[in-house]
Amino acid sequence: MNQPADEVEFEQMLLNRHTLLSQYGGRRKGSMLDRSAYVLLSRLRVQGPMSIGELSEAFGLDASTLNRQTAAALRAGLVERMPDPAGGMARKFGITEEGTRRLAEEREGIVDSLKRIMDGWSDEDMISFTVFLRRFNHGIERLTGRPWPRPGEPAGAAGAASAEPTEHAEWCAEHPERTPQARHFPAPGV
Repeated sequence: MNQPADEVEFEQMLLNRHTLLSQYGGRRKGSMLDRSAYVLLSRLRVQGPMSIGELSEAFGLDASTLNRQTAAALRAGLVERMPDPAGGMARKFGITEEGTRRLAEEREGIVDSLKRIMDGWSDEDMISFTVFLRRFNHGIERLTGRPWPRPGEPAGAAGAASAEPTEHAEWCAEHPERTPQARHFPAPGV
């Protein structure tokens, strides 16, 4: 008997299977960002410099995996090592200008693909889809204990937009610049 969660499982499996966004037009031709670099740069772009330990906690990955990923990003000039801005002992990784530029290019390609995929969708349908997808992601973050900061959220407010639709609608009304319609990362320093 098909329960709603069975339908979600099937559609989520198909979404993972399609890989449209990473193989068929979701990345710009000549892009050198793989999925792990894209996710790493996205996190650093939103949260700021992070140590290997902080990245390990945020991603739920062991330090050796993150050492390999950050080493590759370092060699590519996408990240740089820096002293902890707060004066801590651990060195941190921050996104470079090149990393910011390449992340923006990659993101633009993905957004273009999403626009093609959702061609014919109304703005309201796209916003509703984003609200439900955000709720889904917040549920995963709640279960894993690993909230993910969103662009435009104040530091430490990961998950501030409620998973409840009515509360989320109120939050969107109070923060229109942070809604799915904004569809951009804030400019550096904003």
